[in-house]
Amino acid sequence: MKLKRIGSNIILFQLSEVDSNIYLINGDTVVDAGTGFNFPLLKQMFKASKNYFEKVSQVINTHSHFDHIGGDGYFYNATISVHERGAEVLEKADIEKSCADFYDGKLMPRKVAVRLKDGDVIKAGGMELQVIHTPGHTDDSICLFDKKSGIMFTGDTIFADGLGSAKFINSDAGLLKKSLEKISKLNVVQYLPGHGETVEKMGSRRMQTLMKEVGKIETADEDEEEE
Repeated sequence: MKLKRIGSNIILFQLSEVDSNIYLINGDTVVDAGTGFNFPLLKQMFKASKNYFEKVSQVINTHSHFDHIGGDGYFYNATISVHERGAEVLEKADIEKSCADFYDGKLMPRKVAVRLKDGDVIKAGGMELQVIHTPGHTDDSICLFDKKSGIMFTGDTIFADGLGSAKFINSDAGLLKKSLEKISKLNVVQYLPGHGETVEKMGSRRMQTLMKEVGKIETADEDEEEE
């Protein structure tokens, strides 16, 4: 469990090893919503940070895996945004593509208000988040980049200590490599991943260092070989 303030308008909530990181921007925008399993704890942490669920007006999902979308419904006043390729996963509560069964989770159909596309811009608390389609971990994975501040929300494309994996039903290691190359060339100061620690300085340099491991991206085929 962890609550961390990043700059003047971003708060990171970490609930468990299972839940994705949950980022709150300016009290009204959430990037990823966790599994929903730990809603009472999240509610307490919101209150401790002097923020409230009912004031959240939009939830942006970096991709449609259950550990990122399971908690969407708790933000009952918010519209839901996800890349257009992931919209059907949410609206049809696709257990297989969301990997909900892996988490023993129950996924309810959820209306998607905004089907995001590469190049779209989302305004959030003074930030202008450009949607960068980064397929590979999933076909609907996105990063969100505020060019002015150099802050990027990377979902499960890249972490502080490693690269995303390509071992799921809608993964593609080749596309993930291309996506990593694309974002590593941008002027990223800070990047905020979907799990684990954040990178709060020299983000591009950290990305470029991790790119040396691009040949070691985990795939489903490798897991099968190990078994």
